[in-house]
Amino acid sequence: MLGLVARKWWVFAVRGMAAIVFGVLAFIAPETTLTALVILFGAYVLVDGIAMLVALVRGDAVARQHAWAVAIIGVLGIVAGVVTFAWPGLTALSLLYVVAFWAITTGTFQVIAAIALRRELEGELWMALGGVVSIVFGAFLVAFPGEGLLSLVWLVGMWSVVFGISGLGLAYRLHEIQVAKFRVAVSS
Repeated sequence: MLGLVARKWWVFAVRGMAAIVFGVLAFIAPETTLTALVILFGAYVLVDGIAMLVALVRGDAVARQHAWAVAIIGVLGIVAGVVTFAWPGLTALSLLYVVAFWAITTGTFQVIAAIALRRELEGELWMALGGVVSIVFGAFLVAFPGEGLLSLVWLVGMWSVVFGISGLGLAYRLHEIQVAKFRVAVSS
């Protein structure tokens, strides 16, 4: 398995470079990046919705078995795609609020869990602190949605750069393995 992956080291290098480029672009042009992400999301849900309905119409056995669910998912995908293209700002803002309320909800439950576990878990303060940070982050997004959208783009950009660097590190290591195998084959 490792030999097969090592032969394709360059794929990891290309992925890493693409992630780094995307991350840098997210910092240089966050508004453009946000627009591009919204458009990609719209295209994805539109195509996904159409694909679900096509599977249902074509008579796919699994789709027919759950026809009502497949139909609802397909229609919702198409509607979400159309809404995304008609009102991209609304889509971005909706995504922000989903993230905000998710952070507030999970943070609240994390604080509750920390309080409930304080007699059984050593270091529960860290769990509570993580919950409070999530709540504050979610509240920040709700209070300052414009800045929150840019913050999300920057977070995605940071993740992308770190992911890209790790991909390049993996590619380098796989390339070393491939070169070592080649040396062994040549010397034999």
